[in-house]
Amino acid sequence: MFFHNDDQDYQEILPGIKVKTLVYGDKTLLSEFVMAKGAVLPLHSHPEEQIGYLVSGCIRLHSNGEAQEMHPGDSWSFAGDLQHSADILEDSVAVEVFAPVRQSYLAYHPHKA
Repeated sequence: MFFHNDDQDYQEILPGIKVKTLVYGDKTLLSEFVMAKGAVLPLHSHPEEQIGYLVSGCIRLHSNGEAQEMHPGDSWSFAGDLQHSADILEDSVAVEVFAPVRQSYLAYHPHKA
């Protein structure tokens, strides 16, 4: 499966946080997040494992009572069901992989399943 990027396909899921699912397979899903300075991703969890990479900007991630400021090139991994949150310190872009496929994020794919 091949898909080409289109800047028009982002969906705002929270104030200042937009997402687009780039591609997915049988076991993984890749999404891109465009986040505005000052936005907040509230504390939440989901059953899928999540790994991420910060492309640009600066965010502060919170998990297990720890906070880490992330800069371009930094990455993270959250086990399934682990509570986490984020503060967006600068306009930022991140890509994240979810395994297994985060079913609710299929709706954010431009060619919906």
